[in-house]
Amino acid sequence: MSNLQLQRAKDFIKELSEGYGVSGYEFSLNHPIMQKFREYADEVHTDRFGNIYSLKKGTSGRYKMMLAAHMDEIGLMIKEIDQSGFLRFTTVGGVDPRTLVGQEVIIHGREDIIGIIGAIPPHLQTGGGEDAFKMEDLGIDVGMPLAQASGMIQIGDTVTLSRQGYELLNHHFAGKSLDDRAGVAVMAVCLEELGSLYHRHDVIAVTTAQEEVGIRGALTSAYTINPDLAVAIDVTHGSTPDTKGVVNIELGKGPAVALGPNIHPAIYKGLVEAAKEHRLPYQPEPIPGASGTDAWAIQVTQAGVPTGLVSIPLRYMHTSVETLDLQDVINCGKLLAYFIASLPDDLEGYLCY
Repeated sequence: MSNLQLQRAKDFIKELSEGYGVSGYEFSLNHPIMQKFREYADEVHTDRFGNIYSLKKGTSGRYKMMLAAHMDEIGLMIKEIDQSGFLRFTTVGGVDPRTLVGQEVIIHGREDIIGIIGAIPPHLQTGGGEDAFKMEDLGIDVGMPLAQASGMIQIGDTVTLSRQGYELLNHHFAGKSLDDRAGVAVMAVCLEELGSLYHRHDVIAVTTAQEEVGIRGALTSAYTINPDLAVAIDVTHGSTPDTKGVVNIELGKGPAVALGPNIHPAIYKGLVEAAKEHRLPYQPEPIPGASGTDAWAIQVTQAGVPTGLVSIPLRYMHTSVETLDLQDVINCGKLLAYFIASLPDDLEGYLCY
């Protein structure tokens, strides 16, 4: 694994992490994503839903293989401007209110406006402020009176956390929205690797929209493509000292390869065999029910799609300091490329039960 490859992955993840694109408003990410994928893909285009398709042609093009990773992020939406100019908000996606107090945010109104989510300090609370705040108790302070705020901010404007991504020691990287913009970077690594490998089948890497509010982009794009097989790329919970016994996936030990009813057995087997053959680390991840990822929607599209799932171990999911190991990102992309290159000419026989 070259330092140059790690640096490129870090730069792309950092750019995407610092961008904004709450579910349904991902369009500001189109330019950097399409620009990156044009380096490796034969064709890149978007659809009316906001998904981005990057086609890497195979030597035969007999079958279509779909990759999917979502670009949207959880966020907030303005629902009220009170008489003092404070902004009341609701959530878009699974936001934990415990993570919001004291956060710097960006309101995407007529122009981007910086705000602070404030709350009553513990000095003024009965009981010393030990209880978690409720969403309705929080507000965004933009330092404006009502008249000024109303002229620049509207009900329905989206809000994202303001956070720069930064590298920690040992190739660890922290930032917001790594769920799942790190998965988008994995697809770029995969297509780059495929440039030097022989692969028979067409690969369509889809950067999906609106995963966080109901895996919608995966549903529409999979219906459009109707692929012969697919692999979704997402994140999974990485272990920390306080998750002992609950989370067993670790950072730096390779991507998690899912198995369970959402996963076609042949795809799981093929991914594991590719990892072993090319000496890439991986971690089995049993998922006995719904995976809650794009794989869940893709699997039941049209007449059904044989589907797999690989995930990047991630700490502190759905916070502004999500943390991953960049080596896992590279290994995930390489694993997918080697798996794709290993697929036989006849996928009908390969995928039959």
